[in-house]
Amino acid sequence: MTQLPRPEVIITHESDLDGLIAGVLLQRLARKLFDTDVRLEAYHYNFWKQREPREKAGWITDLSFEARLDKPNWAVIDHHVTETTATHAVLVHDVNKSAGLLCYELCRENGLSSPALDRLVHLNNVADLFLEDDPDFLIASDYANLVKHYQFWNLHALLDGQIEKLLDHPLLEVMEVKRRIENPLGFEWSKGNVTELGPTVGYVETVIGNNNLIVHQLLEEKATRYPVLVTLFRRANNTVIASFRSRDGEAIKVAERFQGGGHANAAGAVMPKAIRQVDDAVEYLRQVLTAKKDAPLNSLESLFASIEMEKK
Repeated sequence: MTQLPRPEVIITHESDLDGLIAGVLLQRLARKLFDTDVRLEAYHYNFWKQREPREKAGWITDLSFEARLDKPNWAVIDHHVTETTATHAVLVHDVNKSAGLLCYELCRENGLSSPALDRLVHLNNVADLFLEDDPDFLIASDYANLVKHYQFWNLHALLDGQIEKLLDHPLLEVMEVKRRIENPLGFEWSKGNVTELGPTVGYVETVIGNNNLIVHQLLEEKATRYPVLVTLFRRANNTVIASFRSRDGEAIKVAERFQGGGHANAAGAVMPKAIRQVDDAVEYLRQVLTAKKDAPLNSLESLFASIEMEKK
């Protein structure tokens, strides 16, 4: 049985269903093991890189294992590719399982399981690993899209932390109708609206439908010549998020150029705070992707650099 340290904090990924399920499951596990309620924090990749693990002990899930996290009394439960070896921290790692499944396996070791959680964790695993051959792939995508559409903390509040309530939730009917009606329309429109950002990267404009499924279809059908496709989403607080997709492992490399992270073929990044409009994000992406290594910083990059300096 895996021995975990007593955590002061549990930290998870804010952008998707996997992070929500993994974070809530670890809260339950901490309550079972240590009879205490541990606070849950959630971050996008960019903000997580700026957040130092200042506590003496904690658990981290659905965020890549890095050298800075290899500390005594810390545990990382994750499935992203890493080249870092755990010397001091506890590392539970498997690239073939979602973070939610890895956390659920720890829960089951300690008697925390149910048929409802079995089903929910399975659906999350299918969606997060994009197991398109699984018979539950489409409905699993609807579950995953709930977090994309309604956002992490809104759903957490709506469910009061009881993630099992997601099963057969009425909002899934909204996701199913959107997928069935909007995706074909959105695909046809987006196919004709792909703009070059760099030699291998295309920006896909979207108007309706599930962006991930639309981009997946574009890549699968080779409807565009770009091996990496990016979509942009502007949140209510004006934060602009870029989502990168590929089929040959190139998406993560592009995301890392923007301080992002994720999986080989599915990664993301948050645009600098100064960029509050999608049009500005498109220009910023283009300038970074087409800049020569030794070229001087353009105005947007200079602004980004000055913001980063102010934080230090």
